[in-house]
Amino acid sequence: MFSYETIITSGTQVLYKDKGSKFYGYAIPIKTAKEVKETLEILKRKHSNAGHFCYAYQFGIETTYYRVSDDGEPSNSAGLPIYGQLQAFNVTNTLIVVIRYFGGTKLGVGGLINAYRTTAKLSLEASEIKKIDIDPSLLEDKEMLEDLIKVAFKDALSKVESTSSQKMGGLVPPGMNLPF
Repeated sequence: MFSYETIITSGTQVLYKDKGSKFYGYAIPIKTAKEVKETLEILKRKHSNAGHFCYAYQFGIETTYYRVSDDGEPSNSAGLPIYGQLQAFNVTNTLIVVIRYFGGTKLGVGGLINAYRTTAKLSLEASEIKKIDIDPSLLEDKEMLEDLIKVAFKDALSKVESTSSQKMGGLVPPGMNLPF
């Protein structure tokens, strides 16, 4: 039996504070890079006064794809520490976004690494992580695998549809469902 872990639903928005800076964290289930882009656009509208939208994501089961972004923070001080938490929790099909509001005091590279890592960890801890088992013979049939993944997320998507636009104050475009 082959298995992987993912978040089924997002946890609540988390907040981490350090020397006046506020770091808001979100862990969101994703399946495609397009969903990442749409989610980032929505969060940028929601947090329009924030300075940095740093993130890391990983999706895929047999072959995984990932990307990190420091969004203007010093190189490797945000995206990689966030991605490190995806690896530590061993999850895939997950996006973590950490949004920073500058508080007036520079944290230094070490302080930034700690803040982004801690916020990512809190985001994942606030989410429901589930182990999904897959029969290896199903991996040979890509169409069947896609159907299996859709079934795994069906319950989460139905929960999202009823709450996402309420929580986002109507910012969610039709057909786009976010679990926060």
